[in-house]
Amino acid sequence: MKTEDLEYKDGNVTCRGYLAYDESHAGKRPGILVVHEAFGLGKHVMDRAKMLADLGYVALAADLYGDRKRGETLKEIGPLMNPLRENRPALRVRARAALDALAGLSTVDTSRMAAIGYCFGGTTVLELARNGAPVKGVVSFHGNLTAPLPAEKGKVSASVLVCNGADDPSIPPDQVVAFEEEMRQTGADWQVINYGGTVHSFTNPAADSSLLPYTLYNESADKRSWIAMRAFFDEIFA
Repeated sequence: MKTEDLEYKDGNVTCRGYLAYDESHAGKRPGILVVHEAFGLGKHVMDRAKMLADLGYVALAADLYGDRKRGETLKEIGPLMNPLRENRPALRVRARAALDALAGLSTVDTSRMAAIGYCFGGTTVLELARNGAPVKGVVSFHGNLTAPLPAEKGKVSASVLVCNGADDPSIPPDQVVAFEEEMRQTGADWQVINYGGTVHSFTNPAADSSLLPYTLYNESADKRSWIAMRAFFDEIFA
């Protein structure tokens, strides 16, 4: 496997993504954009990019904050995340810059691209779908589902998979219901999987409830959601 940094720009912001692919694989293959949690680009998402490369994809872990900035505490995370979370057009542009960087690689089949995201990254890939980005599908893992800019009817061309912790207090049932109704209104191909006994950050082995009481790894939900994602990719890339 080959891993390397990949720099790209959003205006004056220089982003430093993390690229993973199997260099022994000949020809073009599907490209997967992987978007990080609120902390910024780090080990969890880099590991997921390598797991995707093992499956034969070209995976680019995006850098939403630029210069690979990271926060470790809630106080540090806020100034990094909030300017994008509270400005969805800017978030869409930043995410699209990463997607365009992935599409620009000679090894990527641009007719077969997708995006996955974790926590804030899940929110981000849903914004790509809402804005009609040229991807076959998006997968949100424990991402916030609110829509300050709801998708317009017919705008969502990507298939959508949401993997959600059924007991995550940051994504209450009414938020899930509102998201489902938004997807119905736009006519999207969508599905939501709720994992019982599961809270936020369930895919991240480092989540131990020390940052927030409802951030906790769940091995079963992690494995089940990864299997669901693989089946989803098999379908949309067939």
